[in-house]
Amino acid sequence: MTETDPRAAASPRPPAPEFPAAVLFDMDGTLVDSEKLWTVAMDDYAATNGAEISDAARARMVGSNMSRSMRLLLTDIGMPTGPADIEAAGQQVIERMAEMLDNDLTWRPGAEQALRRVSTDGVPVALVTSTIRSLTDIALRTIGAEMFDATVCGDEVDGYNKPDPEPYLRACRKLGVDPAHCVAIEDSPTGVSSAVSAGCAVLGVSCEVPLEPELGCTIRDSLEGLDTVELATLLRRG
Repeated sequence: MTETDPRAAASPRPPAPEFPAAVLFDMDGTLVDSEKLWTVAMDDYAATNGAEISDAARARMVGSNMSRSMRLLLTDIGMPTGPADIEAAGQQVIERMAEMLDNDLTWRPGAEQALRRVSTDGVPVALVTSTIRSLTDIALRTIGAEMFDATVCGDEVDGYNKPDPEPYLRACRKLGVDPAHCVAIEDSPTGVSSAVSAGCAVLGVSCEVPLEPELGCTIRDSLEGLDTVELATLLRRG
């Protein structure tokens, strides 16, 4: 059959493998309880400027990259949002986060066990996070950098951050796998949208922001008891 043969376009997709081709984990709010630390860092910044972040603004930050979060923060507390202002605010928040990630980071319920089960089963694993590389590397001291075959951080996607599909597509390219045979695990609507747009099956485990099935994900209360066999069923549903 040649490349121009019209039957090529009509060929059925190959069946999904017994296990996912890869499992792609978000970090903040999914593997570790760091969204609360981000809230502390943002609140501290606002307080030093005599202000308080609204709940609505904080909710919009969940799952977003650093630049967008800082813009939302500064807008919400009525401060200038020029590039230099965003960079300066971001640096203060980064310094506070670095301190807390090094000392106060805890796992989300069932997350460590789920990550280890998938890895033990021999399934490739990627970390796909909106957090910048310098902070991710601090968090990985707790999570374990050795647990991942690839990592994609928020400052490594050329500005195409979640909800753009690029972070998940980039992780799949690094692993050499088809996104349609992968499962992504996310806690935020922003992250779910990114993974769904990339073509992954998505398991949603909400942390700070509610998730709805209408987003295109399967909802689970927590990662407790999750194993690779259950993740494979998400591919078969698709």
